[in-house]
Amino acid sequence: MTNYLLRLQYDGTRYEGWQKQKTTDRTIQGKLESVFSQLAGMPVEVQGSGRTDAGVHALGQAANVHLPGSRSTEEILEYANRFLPEDIRILEVKQVPDRFHARLSAVRKTYCYQIDTRSKKDVFERKYVYGFPFALDCQAMEQAAACLIGTHDFKSFCGNKK
Repeated sequence: MTNYLLRLQYDGTRYEGWQKQKTTDRTIQGKLESVFSQLAGMPVEVQGSGRTDAGVHALGQAANVHLPGSRSTEEILEYANRFLPEDIRILEVKQVPDRFHARLSAVRKTYCYQIDTRSKKDVFERKYVYGFPFALDCQAMEQAAACLIGTHDFKSFCGNKK
C-alpha cells in the first residue's frame, strides 16, 4: 500500500460536512472514499486534516489515502477528478511516507471568514460570505482577537484529554 497526500478544494453547500455518516452519502469524505475505493478495487479510508461542518467550503484541505498497487500521482489525480462531483476537486496528489497522517501530521490550519455588511448580499458571493447588514466595531473585534494570541491550553475541547 502506498500513502498519498491529497490537496483538495470543495464547495460544501450541498454536503453534510466532511465526516462520513451512516445516515447520508452527502459528505466529502464519503464521496472521496467511494471514488478511491473504486480505483483500489477494495474499501479504503480517506483521512482529512480536519472536519468541516455542513455547508462549509475548503480551498486547500489536506487528506491522505493508502492505495494498493503502483500508480502515478498523475493517474490518481486524473481518475479522481473524472469521477468526483464537480464541486469537489483534487488539486494535487503526492506520495508521502507510510506513517504520514493528514490530521496528526498537520502543522497549520488557516480559516477565512468573510462578512458582507451590505443590506443585501452579493448574488454571486451569497454562499461564501456571512451576511451581517450592520456596521462592524473593528476596534472591539481586534481587541477580542488579541486574547487569542499566544499559547493556550485547549485540552477541555478535546475528546482525548491527554
